[in-house]
Amino acid sequence: MTDQREIEDGDGAPVDVLASLFDARGWDYEFVSDEEILGEVQGSWASYQLRAIWRTEDNVLQLLCLPDIRVPDDKRPGVFEVLTLINEQVWLGHFDLWSNGGVLLYRHGLMLGDDGLLTIAQAQAVIEAAIDECDRFYPAFQFILWGDKTPAEALASAMVDAQGEA
Repeated sequence: MTDQREIEDGDGAPVDVLASLFDARGWDYEFVSDEEILGEVQGSWASYQLRAIWRTEDNVLQLLCLPDIRVPDDKRPGVFEVLTLINEQVWLGHFDLWSNGGVLLYRHGLMLGDDGLLTIAQAQAVIEAAIDECDRFYPAFQFILWGDKTPAEALASAMVDAQGEA
């Protein structure tokens, strides 16, 4: 990950700070509006779409990380169950399944102070948390969708840490 000192220090408008971070890391991004930015980053398992939406009226930055997983109707009960098991282990943010389209996502709302400014350290921390959590649990979703494992089996299989090097 990019060293925080390589990015301009200081607080700023949340979407602009995120654009600086994306730019410093060489990630593709575009401004959707003055309050929204869309980027893409390669994780360990897949490319993730990062979408950040700034809500000026309540000083909240909502970050969405979408691992490009669509859940068909017949797999939703298992995915909902594993979401519950996964969300018990997530400290920041949570995983969700949008009812419209069955899109899986990680979501985190960052409440900023009265000034509505985001630091580069906050931006870096929230982005890294989103990517880390998506990487950490991506296999569990795949085990349900493609491996026909139960939610408990999928989570247990995904949480196995490799020892040593192959």
